[in-house]
Amino acid sequence: MWRIPAILLVLFIGSSLVNCKPIVPCYFIFGDSLSDAGNNNDLITKAKVNYKPYGVDFPGRIPTGRFTNGRTMPDFISQFLGFDNFISPYSPQMGKDMLRGVNFASGAAGILEETGSQLGDRIWMDRQLKNYEAALSQLKLMVEGSVSDYLGKCLYTVNIGSNDYINNYFMPQNFNSSKLYNADQYADLLITRYKTQLQKIYDSGARKIAVYGLGKIGCTPGEMARFESRGCVKEINEAVDLFNKKLVSLVDYFNDNIRGGQFTFINLAAMQTLNPIPPGFILDASCCTLRDDYQCEPQSRPCFIRALYQYMDGFHPTEVVNKVAAKVSYYTPLPLSLVHPVSIRQLVSSNHAQM
Repeated sequence: MWRIPAILLVLFIGSSLVNCKPIVPCYFIFGDSLSDAGNNNDLITKAKVNYKPYGVDFPGRIPTGRFTNGRTMPDFISQFLGFDNFISPYSPQMGKDMLRGVNFASGAAGILEETGSQLGDRIWMDRQLKNYEAALSQLKLMVEGSVSDYLGKCLYTVNIGSNDYINNYFMPQNFNSSKLYNADQYADLLITRYKTQLQKIYDSGARKIAVYGLGKIGCTPGEMARFESRGCVKEINEAVDLFNKKLVSLVDYFNDNIRGGQFTFINLAAMQTLNPIPPGFILDASCCTLRDDYQCEPQSRPCFIRALYQYMDGFHPTEVVNKVAAKVSYYTPLPLSLVHPVSIRQLVSSNHAQM
């Protein structure tokens, strides 16, 4: 659960956002529903949220396909970087807007292809990489000089893997992964595939790559309801912890073996265990009326004070939590081992030699 210290909430919620010339020329986003900005809107899937009450606190108070009441973590990071507008969802017709970067993230997507398939179509990580390759072919026509040199100055964030547990391993009625692998073996399977995917991003020219660890999925209202648990589901959190530890080792591996760049790990699970809990903050309930898949019921009325809720629906944080998590990952104001080895701000400020 997001046990963010009250002092950080006061500091982060009340502070103004950066508004200046972008620190990096572009920002590329890969991931799942925690980062999706509308890529699922035109897909045949239950995993899309282009309807109210989603977006109730987004600029213009419109649902855009973001799985929250307002902005996502990448939205805030794009503002911290100095971009005037949010990074757009992928489209082959983006034109020169692609120079600012692209959001490839997709709700229900996983590291594995089959993850989330029971919900319908989704753009899993390998498909996101294919879209990225298509975008690069267009960028080559727009960028003066080497595309790799251009990409080496940009920020990349990757936040994926939650659905490989929520909508795969811990859904035995739809998938057989938990019968084929124990939790440690499954984490190895994910990390092996993830390593190849991250390597492709690096090989394209990316040099500043932030990888998000998974949060405490067992503490979401959706998983507690599925498992009929009054508290966090220990089995799920233990499995996620195995994945996170292996992901830290993978980041270390890349940093020890690549040249000209750096990876960093953002520890979302650690952010969720900080104390004390701000008074009145609601940890274990959703802000909206839930349908059977734990998304908000269309056109339902959300809770009145969204800033007091941790979750918008059964799985996705509210804007206030996204803002705090984004600020912690970007600025890391206190030495709380929330990033490894550097914050995102340190990452984008680094001057590693380009390949």
